[in-house]
Amino acid sequence: MAKAQRHHRGWSNSDCRAAGIPLSSGVPKLKTFLKYWLPAALWMILIFSASGDGQSYQHSSRIFVPLLHWLFPGMSQVFIDNMHHLLRKCAHLSEYAVLALLLWRAIRQPQKSDPRPWLWPEAGLALAMVFLYSASDELHQVFVPSRTGLVSDVFIDTTGGAAGLLLLWLFGKVFKRW
Repeated sequence: MAKAQRHHRGWSNSDCRAAGIPLSSGVPKLKTFLKYWLPAALWMILIFSASGDGQSYQHSSRIFVPLLHWLFPGMSQVFIDNMHHLLRKCAHLSEYAVLALLLWRAIRQPQKSDPRPWLWPEAGLALAMVFLYSASDELHQVFVPSRTGLVSDVFIDTTGGAAGLLLLWLFGKVFKRW
């Protein structure tokens, strides 16, 4: 209904607002949530479900250990176990780098050809969220049989988040995005 028609019938937007009738359907807010926050939330759910797997060490070793034995038949079992441990810590690093990027994207909500400069407070907020989520994830692991929550993993996860954000900043500098 056109503005002139609304006034003609004797009511206006301000009448609706005064009466407490919402004029927005909420669709723009839902679109914003779905576009920016849902990917981060889904990634967090994926991390949470993986950390709830009491057999995660055995699951990753079923693939990785035989592969190393096949590629390097003379490699000692101790070295393979150490490589498996390193692989798992690298997975921590990278999964939280992705989380940091998704959280930064949700906070910043970038648009095409976004002229805004890089803002360190946005990156800092994303990193703080990574730290808090990592700490809560490690606390969750305390209650999962055969898992342990480690402060060192919080450090590794937060380092992964920082590395992801620093790579994003560097990418933006190199390609003159900010």
